[in-house]
Amino acid sequence: MTVVKSPFSLDSYLADLAPLINLDCGTRTPAGVAKVADIMTEKYEAIGWQVTRHQFAPECGPCLEITNAPGADHYDVMLCGHMDTVFPEGTAAKRPLKIEGNQSFGPGVSDMKSGLLSIWYALKEMNPALLAKLKVLVCYNCDEEVGSPWSKDWLVERAKRSGCVLVAEAARPNGDLISARKGNAKYRITFHGKASHAGSALTEGVSAITELAHWVLAINEQVNMTTGTTMNVGVVQGGTGVNVVPDFAEAIVDLRFWSNEEARAVQDRLTFMANNPFLVGCRVEVDRQTFKPAMRPSGDTEALMALVDSAAKEEGITFNWLEAGGGSDANFTAAAGVPSLDGFGPMGGGFHSDAEFLLLDSIEPRIRLLQRVLGKLAK
Repeated sequence: MTVVKSPFSLDSYLADLAPLINLDCGTRTPAGVAKVADIMTEKYEAIGWQVTRHQFAPECGPCLEITNAPGADHYDVMLCGHMDTVFPEGTAAKRPLKIEGNQSFGPGVSDMKSGLLSIWYALKEMNPALLAKLKVLVCYNCDEEVGSPWSKDWLVERAKRSGCVLVAEAARPNGDLISARKGNAKYRITFHGKASHAGSALTEGVSAITELAHWVLAINEQVNMTTGTTMNVGVVQGGTGVNVVPDFAEAIVDLRFWSNEEARAVQDRLTFMANNPFLVGCRVEVDRQTFKPAMRPSGDTEALMALVDSAAKEEGITFNWLEAGGGSDANFTAAAGVPSLDGFGPMGGGFHSDAEFLLLDSIEPRIRLLQRVLGKLAK
């Protein structure tokens, strides 16, 4: 197999990257996400690919469905990335793209604007003869950073029509790719008691905060470090005054897990607790606001890993397969039964922080790796 090695210009790549970094495109800034979509649409149409824009809800940005095989019922590979970041409006003006030595900095520089751009670079520079053998689908979504609530069904449906899914989230700073990711969920639990005067009528009240306290202890008891099922009561609030028995309290709870079965058991346990509150007269509501199933490799995924291993060896790239704690859209596609791997973007770290960085000397090798993998899928 021959991969075309046209000259790679880091300066050109960074010039293409800058407009993606120097705009606000947090999930809740749909106009900014739409600008990212406009930039990527222009790039793909310039190389002759078909771009379809999906607007799933007015409160989110658009999603892009891109292919070199319009009308296909099945695709050999689906490449996936997200156009949104976690950062609020005003961040891009404060922290535009900055280059220091072998690193670049800026909001979304590795999570995951460089991944979006590298997919395009890999496809536009591939050997045309190899690319002609592949039916490729590229899906860029608008809402991954909040759990893909609007795009999830679309992503899963398209993944089921694909032979495999490669997600271009950043490779780790040491070069590792990702074969498994923890599942995660976020719960909002509300407690409704009965208010009364804490001095003259204490026993007439039902304290929502006391009920919450019982729940915190019960949730902590469900943590299983051996299996990796963890829960954290991260935010609590309640009460109106020190002399009032509180009739309302709230907790936001984070759940992480390797076992989807254990996640179901947690859900069942929380439902049981809500139906059987610790305090008589208290009412509890459990709202699972987000959910991503665990990404675990299947036999077909292991075969895909072997193909990537072979491609990396041919490119002279060394790495390990990582089981990561954070989630991505690969969680959804893997749970749908489609072989899915992650980390095909350039190397970077410091995600979701002011210290987010991209390793510049990893950009070209990781583009070549993706090209090499695609070339092997074309055989």
